[in-house]
Amino acid sequence: MVGNILENNMVTISGKIVSNAEFSHEVYGEGFYCFMLEVPRLSDSYDYIPVTVSERLVNKDELSIGKNIEVEGQFRSYNSFNNTQGNKLILTVFARDINFLEDDLKVKNPNQIYLNGYICKKPIFRVTPFGREITDILMAVNRPYNKSDYIPCIAWGRNARYSENLAVGTNIKIWGRIQSRAYQKKLDSGEVVTKTAYEVSISKMEVAAVRESEKKDYVEQDEENLVSKAKE
Repeated sequence: MVGNILENNMVTISGKIVSNAEFSHEVYGEGFYCFMLEVPRLSDSYDYIPVTVSERLVNKDELSIGKNIEVEGQFRSYNSFNNTQGNKLILTVFARDINFLEDDLKVKNPNQIYLNGYICKKPIFRVTPFGREITDILMAVNRPYNKSDYIPCIAWGRNARYSENLAVGTNIKIWGRIQSRAYQKKLDSGEVVTKTAYEVSISKMEVAAVRESEKKDYVEQDEENLVSKAKE
């Protein structure tokens, strides 16, 4: 059962380390570190994706800025709380394996993700000022020990039109890539700050056929109220 759950969420990203590995948290005596990976797009731009790694997997001193690596793992979420921003959904790639690459090695597909989960919020269809059709989907993906990851996803074009009417609780499978997106937010003080959102850009999707006994009820809720703490 655990093996099947682990296969619900599979990520492979390759790129260049662009920040120092900083201590994140500790669970049962095991320390975890975070760093930022610059992952190339086909358009000659980049996504900047946070990675979390255990000290037992790799020595943090090996994760120096400028090194090229391949990370295999899962895209996970957890809830962070502070007095100024309240609850905030944090997304990161949780590394299960890291491979160091040659400096000039070119990876054919440096950003891949597969998710098998449930729609947990009514999909929102919209059209951009440039006329692109988009549907925002929030997926709940099971992981071991009765935990779930809540992953924002974006469907485009035909997939956007198809998914806008899918019901909360529908089990879907998606393939795509993780993308970072900068946006501006105005604070209560009037100050405008630049923030980064992380989401899955869907290239392929399908509705999964599952047994009734495997289905799980999800209540529609705001992202800021999702409670999914990462305890490894």
